Amino acid sequence: MIGDWLDIGPVSQISPGNARTLPVRGGEEIAVFHTLDNRFFALVNRCPHKAGPLSQGIVHGDVVTCPLHAWNISLKTGKALGDDDGCVPTIPLRVDAGRIYLLREAVLGGGTPPAKVA
Repeated sequence: MIGDWLDIGPVSQISPGNARTLPVRGGEEIAVFHTLDNRFFALVNRCPHKAGPLSQGIVHGDVVTCPLHAWNISLKTGKALGDDDGCVPTIPLRVDAGRIYLLREAVLGGGTPPAKVA
């Protein structure tokens, strides 16, 4: 089981309300977010609008606002909110014993696209 998850470090490396990036050799950079209510999320670090760096956006609740054009992106689903249309792949994440783990397959495969809503 442990081989399925990548240990990317302690939760203390990301202060609440902020994000850190994880470069992926041959893949897309990942943004790991720490919300003010102490939850963690991971997305591909690319806004679906104009590929803005989501890691540099403002985190509020379970949403990040892209720094380029103020699109709001759900940290849970990767979907653009409001009237905006688009999505960014999410990366399954878990926290265990104060450390952050990302699902290896999703990291190397570019994330998990959001589920389609019927």
